[in-house]
Amino acid sequence: MTGSHVAQPPGSLSRTTGEARPGLAESELHPDPIAQFERWFRAAQQAGIPAPEAMALATASPDGIPAVRMVLLKGFDERGFVFFTNYESRKGRELAANPRAALVFYWQPLHRQVRIEGEVARVAREESEAYFRTRPLESRLAALLSRQSAVIPDREHLDAGLATLLEEYADGEVPLPDYWGGYRVAPTAIEFWQGRPNRLHDRFRYRRQADGRWAVERLAP
Repeated sequence: MTGSHVAQPPGSLSRTTGEARPGLAESELHPDPIAQFERWFRAAQQAGIPAPEAMALATASPDGIPAVRMVLLKGFDERGFVFFTNYESRKGRELAANPRAALVFYWQPLHRQVRIEGEVARVAREESEAYFRTRPLESRLAALLSRQSAVIPDREHLDAGLATLLEEYADGEVPLPDYWGGYRVAPTAIEFWQGRPNRLHDRFRYRRQADGRWAVERLAP
């Protein structure tokens, strides 16, 4: 795979409908899990699933206390999966101390889930700058204003701060804060889950080997 793929923004089937769910055979898998992810991600977009780029991000503190939250995938390629946030937030502090994370995508109408585990590093500042410039003005100001995860006195603190910044940066030239930017999750394992009737789902896990190649394993549902 070459190049970078940028996430673009697009109920449940009744158990009693009897509608067949397609399975997933190993012969259908692409040997490259990033290419396989692209197939499924594009299918989720084409199916009109709202926010297919939404993913759960799990981190852990140095003493093993887990935390999970939803973030947005902003790009992926052979190097990994990228999201942006405040480096001083809880997830930023946890990633600084324990640079490993897990991601989960769940596209319920397709009965599909993707789980990703990997090592995390900040993207280059130039990459963060390029993305930051694409954000709406108020989103850039919010990144400048908010000390994410810090305790604040009330909503007025945010609203007044934003009003002040709107005046200060009326020209739209908002600098990228030193404490804000991107992370890339470099996968060491990627699992593709296809829902099937009777809970006998299809699960395939790619594991990166010492030589950089990927091994594929079928897992019990």
